[in-house]
Amino acid sequence: MRAITVVPGKKDSADLEEFDAPSESEGGVLVETLAVGVCGTDLEIAAGEYGWAPAGHERLVLGHESIGRVRTAPAGSGLSPGDYVVGIVRRPDPVPCYNCAAGEWDFCRNGQYTEHGIKSLDGFMRQQYRAEPDALVKVDSALGELGVLLEPTSVVAKAWEQAELAGKRATWHPKTAVVTGAGPIGLLAALIGVQKGLDVHVFDQVSEGLKPDLVHALGASYHTGPIENSVDEPDIIIECTGVPGLVFDAIEHIGPGGVVCLTGVSPTGRELSIDAGLVNRSMVLANESVVGSVNANRRHYEQAAEALAKAEKNWLTRLITRRVPMEQFASALERQPEDVKVVIQIAEAG
Repeated sequence: MRAITVVPGKKDSADLEEFDAPSESEGGVLVETLAVGVCGTDLEIAAGEYGWAPAGHERLVLGHESIGRVRTAPAGSGLSPGDYVVGIVRRPDPVPCYNCAAGEWDFCRNGQYTEHGIKSLDGFMRQQYRAEPDALVKVDSALGELGVLLEPTSVVAKAWEQAELAGKRATWHPKTAVVTGAGPIGLLAALIGVQKGLDVHVFDQVSEGLKPDLVHALGASYHTGPIENSVDEPDIIIECTGVPGLVFDAIEHIGPGGVVCLTGVSPTGRELSIDAGLVNRSMVLANESVVGSVNANRRHYEQAAEALAKAEKNWLTRLITRRVPMEQFASALERQPEDVKVVIQIAEAG
């Protein structure tokens, strides 16, 4: 069996190598991997910035955005050979903390969780893997291989849930939403916002091309420049870039009683000059909220599956701008100007 692996912490160590077949001890369901999406996390791990190999191993199998097909499954698992499935990335810590025990491992309290392709669990950039039934989410067969978009969609499904929970501190009827960033996360966040019936505005740097077209195809509005120039006091802002300037632009321009949900991870070491007193005064006097959101639990994967099932298949297909054979994986780990979502093809779906 072949797998794409790295030595965590070592730059340019990614390689396609022969790898042991998955052991039955890893789970009762055998899955054939069809495709794996590539995101910024994968690029950072491949660049040696972080990542943790499984205990006792030097190398880590990359990849956490998967779509696969069940080869074998135990009776009573709810899964059958041929089913399309997505592997849940984060697994509960072994203690477990009270959040992990409740199935909310995305809120793990002690940091002992594991994550496929990131932290102490091999990822999905391999031809086969095993998992327990509760670590897999079944995907509508009509969606098929586009289920590779389910994991990133789960991230923004959770973000929307968190924003709505914060907003419901009081009577709340949101109408206008802003999404910062028109990468895959931002576009999928916009998709869910439109499905919720909101007036959605997406902000990004490019002024033409695929990203504006995808936003307009949703029925949303596309903008460049500061939020205040185009949208007055939005009710919700989903920040998907992690760019420090955009983070504070979002916080400064949310509407009264509004909620900013931060999903992007900012780089450290960059300083900004802000009027902290003004930001504090605005948040307090206008009852504004800022929440951070990362990862997802099973509930969010299921919400994501519903959102993708309702989406136009052609629109989802356009999100995937490059499909790279497993043998050419290195090119998938290099950003190109026209990229939206890059996918490594592990096997054919047909």
